Amino acid sequence: MYTDEELVQLYIDTQRNIYFETLYERYAEKVYRKCLSLVKDPAKAEDFTHDIFLKLIIKIGSFKEEARFSTWLYSITYNYCMDQLRMNKKRAEKEIEEEMDIPDDADEDAIFDEQNLDSRRLQRSIEKLTLEEKTILMMKYIDDLSIREISQIFKISESAVKMRLLRSRETLRKKYLEVILGGALLLAKLIEFVISKL
Repeated sequence: MYTDEELVQLYIDTQRNIYFETLYERYAEKVYRKCLSLVKDPAKAEDFTHDIFLKLIIKIGSFKEEARFSTWLYSITYNYCMDQLRMNKKRAEKEIEEEMDIPDDADEDAIFDEQNLDSRRLQRSIEKLTLEEKTILMMKYIDDLSIREISQIFKISESAVKMRLLRSRETLRKKYLEVILGGALLLAKLIEFVISKL
């Protein structure tokens, strides 16, 4: 069985569709899932997946084996989805990124200290994040990309990636607490209402 990188080279050298089709079969579902997690619309996610693979055919000659093929493809996927969502929402956001030194011993893998997280509440909290916050957390904790790989995808420094991760994790913690407190307040109001009717 060929590696992804061997398939890319074989396709570039021979232009035989069989090699590209094998890559498509390996990654179409994964790319679709990533698109769906960002756009929340199955039809749009399918369109985006189709567009991403068309883009891949055009760009495949520029693939360099400095990164894994999967990392390179996911960078195309994330960038395409973010560009489309930005265009659709006609948002022009300027993010000022401070360059800060993050201590090397900072635990980049721990989002929460708590052992028992409510997955439904966590999912609701994730939905409240911005597209950029969601994307960088997905790259780190779902795709298991390194700080260096994320920095290459976003074309920013490694310290800027660490800063964004710290901010995104902190925002997620706050949103999670808001969801928990919101539920507790709702319950308290409900109890108060029931007591007032007795």
